[in-house]
Amino acid sequence: METVGRQAEIAEILDIVEEGRGEPRMLLLLGEAGTGKSRLMGLAVGRARDNGTLVLSSRGSEAESRQSFASLHQLLLPVLPDVTTLPGHLRAALETAFGIAPAEGPPDPMLLRVAVLTLLTEVSRRQGILLAVDDVQHFDRDSLDVLGFVMRRITAEAVPVLLAARGQTPPDGVAADLRTLLLGPLTEQAAAELVDAQPQAPTGRTRSEVLRQAAGNPLAIVELCRAAGGGGAGVLPGGGLSLTERIQELYAARLRGLPKTTRRLILYAAASQYGYLPTIMAAAGAGPDLSPWAPAEEAGLVTVLEQRVVFRHPLARAGSYQEAPAYLRQQAHRDLAAVLTTDPAPRAWHLAAACVGYDESVAAALEDTAELAERRGGFYAAAQALERSAECSPAAADRARRYAKALHAAINAGDPSWVRELYEKVTALTEDRDVLGVAACGAGLALSLLGHQRQAFHVLMSALEPDPPGEGTTALALVSVLQAVAFQSGLTEARRPIAGVLDGIEVGDRDTSYAEMATTEASAAVRAVTLAGADPAAAPELLRHTPRRPGAPEPAVAVAEMTRVHSLGGIAWYADESDLCVESFRHVYSMLRAYGFMGTAAPTLAAMGSALIDTGRWAEAEEHLEETAALAAVHKWRHLQIDVEALRVTLRALRGESAVMPGDPAWTAVALEENRATHARLLRAAGTAAAAAGDFDNAFRHFRLLFGEDGTLLHYFLSPRSVADLAATAQRTGRQKEAAHIVEAVRSAIGPHPTTRMTLLLHHAAALTGDPKDTEHHFRLATVNPAGDQWPLSRAQARLHYAQWLRRRRRPLDARPILTTALESFTRLGASGLAEEARVELRASGVATTPAQADPLAELTAQQREIVRLAARGLRNREIAEQLMLSPRTVSSHLYNVYPKLGISSRNQLRDFFEDL
Repeated sequence: METVGRQAEIAEILDIVEEGRGEPRMLLLLGEAGTGKSRLMGLAVGRARDNGTLVLSSRGSEAESRQSFASLHQLLLPVLPDVTTLPGHLRAALETAFGIAPAEGPPDPMLLRVAVLTLLTEVSRRQGILLAVDDVQHFDRDSLDVLGFVMRRITAEAVPVLLAARGQTPPDGVAADLRTLLLGPLTEQAAAELVDAQPQAPTGRTRSEVLRQAAGNPLAIVELCRAAGGGGAGVLPGGGLSLTERIQELYAARLRGLPKTTRRLILYAAASQYGYLPTIMAAAGAGPDLSPWAPAEEAGLVTVLEQRVVFRHPLARAGSYQEAPAYLRQQAHRDLAAVLTTDPAPRAWHLAAACVGYDESVAAALEDTAELAERRGGFYAAAQALERSAECSPAAADRARRYAKALHAAINAGDPSWVRELYEKVTALTEDRDVLGVAACGAGLALSLLGHQRQAFHVLMSALEPDPPGEGTTALALVSVLQAVAFQSGLTEARRPIAGVLDGIEVGDRDTSYAEMATTEASAAVRAVTLAGADPAAAPELLRHTPRRPGAPEPAVAVAEMTRVHSLGGIAWYADESDLCVESFRHVYSMLRAYGFMGTAAPTLAAMGSALIDTGRWAEAEEHLEETAALAAVHKWRHLQIDVEALRVTLRALRGESAVMPGDPAWTAVALEENRATHARLLRAAGTAAAAAGDFDNAFRHFRLLFGEDGTLLHYFLSPRSVADLAATAQRTGRQKEAAHIVEAVRSAIGPHPTTRMTLLLHHAAALTGDPKDTEHHFRLATVNPAGDQWPLSRAQARLHYAQWLRRRRRPLDARPILTTALESFTRLGASGLAEEARVELRASGVATTPAQADPLAELTAQQREIVRLAARGLRNREIAEQLMLSPRTVSSHLYNVYPKLGISSRNQLRDFFEDL
C-alpha cells in the first residue's frame, strides 16, 4: 500500500541514502509506536539496495537488550567474512566480542571500536554502504556505545546512517545533537485518505469515529478499520471498537502483567471520557495513593500528570477497555455515572454505555446533553448523543424525532455518509411531515455533497410536496437546500419550483427547532439568498434590502448570526459584489472555526475560492483551497474535492506556473451532467491552463464547451463569467464570428440589467469579437469604470487587449500608459506569464523601463507571513509555535518552503530582507 501523508518526510529520508554526496548524512527518526518509522526506513533501505548499496541493518530487541554486542553482531553479520582482512589484534578484538574466538584476557573496549570502524571503512571504499538501525532504544548499551563511536568518525567516508527510535527525544546513549526527524500524527486529510484506502474502509459515523480515536496514528487507523470491519462500533463512550489480534499483541501481555488494582484503574480510565484523575479514582473506590498507577506508567500504557490520565497510544485505550469482560465494563460505567452527579453530559454517556435495551430516562438525559453541546457549537458530539438517545428511546415516535435531530447535527458537523445512514432510520420509523422535513433537509444536502444532485432534488421535493412541513422554518430550510442543489446541478428543473414554493412559506415568530433561523433577520437572509440563487438577476435588488451591519452577536443568537452573515455573503456572490462576498464569508468562516465545525460552510467554499482568485487575493486563495481540500477529503465531499483541484489548476495557470489538469478520475468521480457547477470549473481550469501554455486552440475548445451549440449556458451562473476568456481565445484563433454568437446569447440570458461585473465582461468580449467599428467604444467601457478595480485580473486583461489593439492600429503612444498600468497589475498579482506578455508589448511600443516589482510577501499565506516576521525578529521555532499555536515542526516546514520564494537561503538573511523592504 502506498505511504500516505508522509511525502515531505520520505523526501528527507531518501536524501540521506542518495549516492554522490560528500557531506555527513545521518538522521534519527523519532515517533510514537505506529507512526510509520519502520515503513519509512524500509523505503530508504529499498532505495539504497536499488542503487547497489550494501545495507547493514539491525533492529533492537527488548529481549536481547541485556546481551552485550547482540545488536552490533546483527548489524555487522553481512560483512563478518571481511573480518579476516583486519590486522590480527583488531580481528581478535572483534571475534572475541562476538564469541567467535575465546577470550585471552580482559577485553580492550578501544580495540573493538577501532576494529568496527576499520572494517566499515574498508568495506565502504569498495562499495557504498548504508547503516540502518531500527528500534535503537532497545539496543544493548555496549553495542550502542560502539555505534556512537563509529558514527562520530565515519563521516569522512560519507557513509549514511539512518536510525529510528520510539519516543519524541533521542534515547539514552544517542547523541543529543544528532539531526532528528519527528514523525507526528498524520494531517486530517492524510488520515482520511489512509482510512479510505483500507480493504474494508468504514463509512458514516464509524469512519468519523475511527478518525477521531486514531488521532492521526497510521497503525491505529489500520487496526481500528480492521476492528470496524469485524464488528463496527462497540460500547466504549464515543464509539469503542472491538479488539483485533494486533491490538491484543500490543497490549494484552502488558495488561495481564499488571497488578489487579492497577488493571481496575486502567479499565476505569479507559471507560472515562476525559481522564480526570479524581473522578477515575473515586469511581474505582481507590484512595488518594497514586502508587497503583506506577506499574501502568512503567509499562508505557499511561502517563499520570496534572490530575489527568493520558493513554500513551490511541490503541492503548481501546485495548485496555476491550480486554476487560463486558460485566466489568458495565460496572465501570455505572460507577463513573454515580460520581458524576454535577456533570450531566458525561454522566448521561456513562448511563447510556451501561444501558441494555431501552430507557427513556437515559434517552432524555442524552438529548439534554446534545442541546448543551449544540449551543456550544459541538455538532459532532451532539449528533453522537442524539443517535444514542434515539437508540435508548422506547417509543418509535421519539426514536424518529431524535434520529432526525441527530441527522441535523451530523450535517452541520459535515458528515454526509453518516447523514444518509440516519435518514434511512428516520424514514423507517415515521410519516410525520415535520420530522421527515428535518431529515430530508439534511439528507438532501448530504446527497448533494456526495454528488447525487438528482437524488437530492427528489428527496427534497418529496418533503415539500404535496404536503409541506407545518413548521415554516423547516420548509424554508428545505428550499434553501434545494437552491444549493440547483446551483451545483445547474439544472433548470431544480431551480424552477423555488420561487413558487417560497411564496407559500410563512415563518412565524414562535420558537423554532432551527437555531440557525432563531432570529427574523436570519430567516429573512436565508429567504433572500435562496431567491438570489434561483434568479441571479434579482440578486442586486435583494442585496440592497439585506442589512450589512457587522455582527457581534449575543451568545443566545450566535448561530443565527452566522446564518445571516453567511447568507449575506451568498447574496453578494450572486450580485457580483465580490469584495463584500469575501468579507462576509471570511467573517463567518472564522466564527465557524471558533465553534470547531465547517459543515455548514460546505456549499460556499468553492465560491469563496473563486471570489478570492477574482479579487486578486491569491495567497489567501491558496491557503483557503488547501484548507478546503483537507475538509473535503476528511468528510468525503466528492464534488468539492474536484472543485478545489480545478480552482488550484486555474490559480497555478494564472500565476504562470506548471498547471497540469486533473486526470480522468476528476472528470468521472461524479456525474458531470448533474454537477454542472463542477463541470464548469473543470472546463474553465482546462481553458485557462491551455491558454497559459500558449495552446489557444485547445483553450477555445474548453471555453466553448461552457455553452451549447445555440449558445445556451452549461451553467446558468458560472458560464457567463467566462465569456471574456472565450472571446480572447476566439480572437487568437480567428473564431470571432462563432464567439460573437455566444456573446449575444449570454447578453440575452442574463437579462436587461446585468451586474457591473457582467457589464464589463460583455464589453470586453464585444470588443474582441464584435463589429470592428465599435471595438474602441467597448474597450473604453470595459476599462474606465472604477468599479472594475474590484476584479484586478479581468481589468488588467482588458487593458492588455485594448493596448494590443491600439498598437496594431499604430497608436503606440496611446497604448503605452495602458500597457504600463496592466503590467503593474499583473506583476503585483504574480501573474508572471501575462506580465511577460505585457512587457513584450511595452518594449514593442518603444518603452524599455524597469517593470514594477512584485511584493515578495504577496506569494505567502497569511500564516507564512506572520511566521517569517516573527523569525526575522529573532524568535526561535518553538517560541513562534507557542505564539501562533502551531507545532515547531509546522513552523520549520513553513520556513523551509518560503525561503526560495523570498530569494534567501537562511534564517540569518530574514532580518536584512525586512530592512530592505
